[in-house]
Amino acid sequence: MAGSEAAWQAANAGLSVVIHEMRPKVGTFAHRTGDLAEMVCSNSFRSDDDEQNAVGLLHWEMRAAGGLIMEMAAKHRLPAGGALAVDRDPFAASVTAALKAHPNISVSYEEVTELPSEGQWIIATGPLTSGALAESIRAETGADALAFFDAIAPIVHFDSVNMDVAWMQSRYDKGETEEEQTAYLNCPMTKDQYEAFIDALLAAEKTEFHEGETAGYFDGCLPIEVMAERGRETLRFGPMKPIGLTNAHDPANKAYAVVQLRRDNALGTLYNIVGFQTKMKYGAQTAVFRTIPGLEEAQFARLGGIHRNTFINSPTLLDAEMRLKSRPNIRFAGQITGVEGYVESAAMGLLAGRMAAAEAQGVTLPPVPTTTAMGALVHHITGGAEAKTFQPMNVNFGLFPPLDGMRGGRRGRKERYKGYTDRAKEDWSGWLAPQSLAAE
Repeated sequence: MAGSEAAWQAANAGLSVVIHEMRPKVGTFAHRTGDLAEMVCSNSFRSDDDEQNAVGLLHWEMRAAGGLIMEMAAKHRLPAGGALAVDRDPFAASVTAALKAHPNISVSYEEVTELPSEGQWIIATGPLTSGALAESIRAETGADALAFFDAIAPIVHFDSVNMDVAWMQSRYDKGETEEEQTAYLNCPMTKDQYEAFIDALLAAEKTEFHEGETAGYFDGCLPIEVMAERGRETLRFGPMKPIGLTNAHDPANKAYAVVQLRRDNALGTLYNIVGFQTKMKYGAQTAVFRTIPGLEEAQFARLGGIHRNTFINSPTLLDAEMRLKSRPNIRFAGQITGVEGYVESAAMGLLAGRMAAAEAQGVTLPPVPTTTAMGALVHHITGGAEAKTFQPMNVNFGLFPPLDGMRGGRRGRKERYKGYTDRAKEDWSGWLAPQSLAAE
């Protein structure tokens, strides 16, 4: 995501860009193709609300900057209530085609195994950076790269779901059209069924880590069994919460818990189980997930899995323009910098591409306003976060400077969030304006 967006932004600024992609010659645990911007963990860019949600605001800022990722996401959008979900394979194919068709971009398919010493580079290798390049980064930074683990949720064939039990509904019927209001597939559980599910989940055989590995997880992508270990009710107040849903088959009775599935492709033939990232072994997954009402005969297009996610301690290693302090010809962007999520990764690629282009053209860009979603994120990873406890972070309003009295101050949350987004849009448009004039 980050590399694709960085290349697009730099090329549109007039630079000649080479994208180095090791796939499909060198594969990874999670990827299946050689397409650029292949989505593996989820097909969702999360909330698209640009007035009340920080990631929705980040969508808006990327669109305003001519972002390729957001353009292709809109082209391949799937119904998902208030969220932005995409048909992942056509999305990646369209991003790849657009980049290859750009006159200023070429793609070289080979593995880069060490940090380059000459030329301007953006390292956007994501959570599955190859071992050789990761070792080169460690050697240069003089410290072990921090690491945590990402887990992937399973995908189910829709025609194997029992629709006499399951029903279609978005939480609180959210969405402007009937298609949006029925975007999710819901499987209800009674209290006894939920308790039996938790018992099976806790008892299931899990993937073991290699000797010497410590299992740290990013809280936004916890395996469901790890959540269950934190308390038997944790899942019922997390991905299995029943609020805002009414069982179409039994409206009078409220489900004790609900498993939601979100459409994973435009045809509606595949659905991923929302929030069900897991480190259970494959046989255990099939057995446990088929205890869910409606999924008793589920057929899986993909089972879940777990993989290592490597990122650098950006607050100590990068300057304000995302350059490696010890080698300023190299910028880092995306998940390897310690932002979490597809959107955040692509956003940091957008900034890296623009910063690299400006530097190559002898232009000094003003600092990105910290009042924007972009600025809040880049400030966090390049010095705003506490280096000793640095961990991956999604964009959120807690990263933004407080509003002054004229913008909302201590007002209610809804008004306060609107104040954040109004201020951000104004400041982001102001930061972009001189660059737009220069491009013309």
